[in-house]
Amino acid sequence: MDITNDSIQGYLDTLDKERKEAISIIIEEMKDITKLEPKLWGTIIGFGKLYYRYNTGNDGYMPILGLSSRKQAITLYLSFNIEQYEELNRLGKVTYGKGCLYIKKLSDIDLGVLKELMNKAAQDAVKYEFITRIE
Repeated sequence: MDITNDSIQGYLDTLDKERKEAISIIIEEMKDITKLEPKLWGTIIGFGKLYYRYNTGNDGYMPILGLSSRKQAITLYLSFNIEQYEELNRLGKVTYGKGCLYIKKLSDIDLGVLKELMNKAAQDAVKYEFITRIE
């Protein structure tokens, strides 16, 4: 996965009003945390650029933090192991996978706790031995 030249506004304009507003709020929080401007990675709005190389030899690029609008939920790309964060217990109504957080509606969660979680995830992302920060 890598950064495209596509317009974030163009991507946002394809979303319904409620989803667009929710994603815009999260974008602003991610900007505040990373101090970076977002770029599109296909259909993922990403902040920063990391290079990873696993012991298996698999490698690639990914953002420090990312989010996307998916059919069932807003997906946040936060970590290699999201279960490590105690903030999940205080966040509200969410589901999650190994590194992704799924939010159906912003009203289901505590935005302050989400910001804490995203901040920790962004700081932790650059601490792994197999990751190099590019930007």
